[in-house]
Amino acid sequence: MRRFDGRRVLVTGAGSGIGQGIALRLLDEGAELVAADIDEQGLAETAAKAGAERLRTVPVNIADPDSVGAAVAAALARLGGLEVLVNAAGILKPARTHEMPLEQWNRVLSVNLTGTFLMTQAALPALLDSGRGVVVNLSSTAAFSAAPYLAAYAASKGGVNAFTHAIALEYAKQGLRAVNVVPAGITSGITTKSILDQPEGFDPKLFSRMTGWLDRGALGRPEDIAGVVAMVASDDGRYMTGTEIRVDGGALM
Repeated sequence: MRRFDGRRVLVTGAGSGIGQGIALRLLDEGAELVAADIDEQGLAETAAKAGAERLRTVPVNIADPDSVGAAVAAALARLGGLEVLVNAAGILKPARTHEMPLEQWNRVLSVNLTGTFLMTQAALPALLDSGRGVVVNLSSTAAFSAAPYLAAYAASKGGVNAFTHAIALEYAKQGLRAVNVVPAGITSGITTKSILDQPEGFDPKLFSRMTGWLDRGALGRPEDIAGVVAMVASDDGRYMTGTEIRVDGGALM
């Protein structure tokens, strides 16, 4: 399947996990793609998996407006335009809400929510110029279902949902589509680093629903999310905008 022939794509968080899976899938479908991440070693690993000649990379700290501006400018210089932006970068830092330092709250929101805004804002002129721009944002089931110790993460992903709805309506007449893809637990990346390795002293009873779900073997793979993103961002998803697509193994049943 070559749904992305002639499509120019920028993917953040492409150095590992879901973002890496998305970048590799879209490359396989013919995309001209720039992979962006704060982790340059991770980008090198993604490039090695893709074949270095097929993938262009650019470092970015999505919470830093200057870094975002430079990364988007570099991507546009390499691609000559942009049809698809995938905002897959994110962080997850569990903490008891009453003990959470303001710095930690601000850090999670600055990456997950403000970073999504900054990347989208910087890319919008090129996306609109294309006449068929697509923004795919990565949300989370934590935005829809209670998740203990994840107040900052849940709030940031709820904000991503609302932001996506807003831009979908604001730019609909200019041909832009915007969609949230909503994963649950994935076998690599921030899920395994932050939820499966809970900080000492966290009450496992509060995670009873999540652990039961994990015991059923319902953790997904980056490829599961990548396939849905490929559909949404291609012409197969042309009638989809301003909505959420759950890919959660039944976590929200």
